[in-house]
Amino acid sequence: MTTRTTEDQRPLSPHLQIYRPQWTSVLSILHRITGLLLSAGTLLVVAWLVALASGPDAFATVTGWLSAPLVVAVLVGWTLALFYHLLNGIRHLFWDAGMMLELGPAKASGVAVVIGAFVLTAIVWLVPMLGGAA
Repeated sequence: MTTRTTEDQRPLSPHLQIYRPQWTSVLSILHRITGLLLSAGTLLVVAWLVALASGPDAFATVTGWLSAPLVVAVLVGWTLALFYHLLNGIRHLFWDAGMMLELGPAKASGVAVVIGAFVLTAIVWLVPMLGGAA
């Protein structure tokens, strides 16, 4: 019979039962998820572009389908993912340059990314509805 030491009984790495997610880790995971969602959502953009190139009838059909409430909700979510991924990518470029690596600035830039993504999404979707588009 072998005896186990305390060292053998500890987990090899942190796991979800003991690890408390931090703001930066949550945003990092969200960055990866939004990258996947953007890839999937690009299929809608491609369908729209193919319809645009196929003529007025195809364009009207796809535009009608894309204006369904559920599809519009998906497109709003895709736009939010796009702006989040863009802004967080810019944030990572600052980190790569050695800037904003301390905990305070890292958290503040994360909050700015989230707020900025929501504000830009609202601008894209609400300004045309309010008559701001020419």
